[in-house]
Amino acid sequence: MSKYRKKPIVIDAIQFNGHNRGDIEAFMGEDTNLHYELESETAYEAGQGPPSFSLLIPTLEGDMKAMPNDWIIKGVNGEFYPCKPDVFHKTYETA
Repeated sequence: MSKYRKKPIVIDAIQFNGHNRGDIEAFMGEDTNLHYELESETAYEAGQGPPSFSLLIPTLEGDMKAMPNDWIIKGVNGEFYPCKPDVFHKTYETA
């Protein structure tokens, strides 16, 4: 077995806050086919906040769900994919 280190690369990323679909579309390109999915409207129905949405991100492996606070990353070949916040912060730092 051998050990490997991830090559240092700079990526572009934007954080999904549950309601910034327009910003995500601008980041990924206007022709990107994004879809919101309603995850929960309990807080909204109780008058305590907006409904919670996820966003389906088209990736090379098919659609992947991005939840609020997930990061949308543009890969080295121009592909996009979501990343959980804890993994993002362990893997990336501000360039």
